[in-house]
Amino acid sequence: MRESEQLRLGRILYTNVWPVYHYFDPSALSFPATTRIEVPAVLNRLLLEGELDMSPVSSFAYGMASSEFVLLPDLSVSADGAVKSILCFSRKPFHEAVQGKIALTNTSATSVNLLKIIAEKAYGAKPEYISCEPDLATMLEQADAALLIGDHAIRADWANTEYIVTDLGEEWKRWTGRSMTFAVWTVSKQAAARHPEWIGELAAALAASKRRSLEDLTPVAEEAVAKLGGELAYWQDYFANLRHDLTSERLEGLSLYFRYAWEMGLLPKKAEIEIWTNNTEIRVNE
Repeated sequence: MRESEQLRLGRILYTNVWPVYHYFDPSALSFPATTRIEVPAVLNRLLLEGELDMSPVSSFAYGMASSEFVLLPDLSVSADGAVKSILCFSRKPFHEAVQGKIALTNTSATSVNLLKIIAEKAYGAKPEYISCEPDLATMLEQADAALLIGDHAIRADWANTEYIVTDLGEEWKRWTGRSMTFAVWTVSKQAAARHPEWIGELAAALAASKRRSLEDLTPVAEEAVAKLGGELAYWQDYFANLRHDLTSERLEGLSLYFRYAWEMGLLPKKAEIEIWTNNTEIRVNE
């Protein structure tokens, strides 16, 4: 490991990871660590290029190079139905809008490819896709539908008075009957092999922070109100609705997503899911 043997950590900019991080203090770790806070697309690139050792990243980014990485256990950003922050805005009903041009956010690969899978496999559509900065008005000047994620989606939904809003977590659940995992905590195998004790301590610290947050989400929701606005009840409901585990149910949904992505040529090869443990890796073949 480079840079004087420190662990290079990433953290997703969006609120959907806050329950995992609210009580996590990297300075309390017994080893040196740095943290980069970025949108998923930037973290995806940094991890794949070897600039980060561990980061929550888009599930799709993990699938792109799953042979080089393992997942921290029991951590994800998932939804068993509506996710409330992966939203498609359109003037026409969703099943009509996906037949035209779709403006895609440039901030996350998982959600972009989820929309492609749903549009093409569930609805048999062959839309034209364009990639845009996450600005709803500009996107819908150029397209029939616009995909936003994270806090961009939440704010656009708050301000929306004219567009039909389709939640992709809800669409996926209705179509497949499975939950959808949008992000996973991903570790390079090199870092895991070189400092397994560091990875173990990090995984335990993140898990402890998550457990404490889930015991009472009010402090997390209050921070969201202070930093992003909105009502406390909204944020309490938003965080309570998310799932931050990585159960067998989540893995089944993730495996199905990877299979569809591979069948459509979005992934270059079949993805294998490997979960890190202190002693060995648990492999879940897709």
